[in-house]
Amino acid sequence: MWRIVCLIIGYCFGLFQTGYLYGRMHGVDIRQKGSGNSGATNTLRVLGIKAGLIVFLGDMLKTLIPCLAVRLIFGNTEPEAAYIYMMYTGIGVVLGHNYPFYLNFKGGKGIAATAGLVIAMDWKVVAIGLPAFIIVVAVSRFVSLGSIVVVTVVWICMLVFGQLGYYSLTPAGKIEFYLLGLFWMLLAIWRHRANIKRLIAGTENKLSFHKKEE
Repeated sequence: MWRIVCLIIGYCFGLFQTGYLYGRMHGVDIRQKGSGNSGATNTLRVLGIKAGLIVFLGDMLKTLIPCLAVRLIFGNTEPEAAYIYMMYTGIGVVLGHNYPFYLNFKGGKGIAATAGLVIAMDWKVVAIGLPAFIIVVAVSRFVSLGSIVVVTVVWICMLVFGQLGYYSLTPAGKIEFYLLGLFWMLLAIWRHRANIKRLIAGTENKLSFHKKEE
């Protein structure tokens, strides 16, 4: 029951499309510009670094807030289920972000939203995943590659820390937790499938901090 509730609540939070709303406030439909994505990276490319940072922060907070609330509510009463409920909430946010029903299910790719889940869940994963993302993007200048690498690293961290007993999971809970993480990771990679094709073809756009001119 709580799993479904957390998933639905998460989806509702995910419907707050920061990039789309920010663009509309500035007279731009971000879905009609650049890559057509409403996330932080496309916003950065189209509207500049300030806009990109604002959208990233907004998308991150819309996951961080409900996930922290779930952790506070269930952390003491159901510690063995708290992290699982957080995962359902976070996945719900990502689904709402990626597939908003009122925008014809055309949203972002969920990386900033995912960052909120990871921050709420475990600082140790952040301490490993963030440097991995920064290094990959700094070296390659491909945000998409950094995103794919970081979601993979985060899932591996979840497996390792889960096995080490950091999340107070039951044996059955571990399996569910790992499968939820796997689903979330594969969803993120799937949302980057066009980027993967361009990376292979050598046509992927590199990161630039300058707003594109019309």
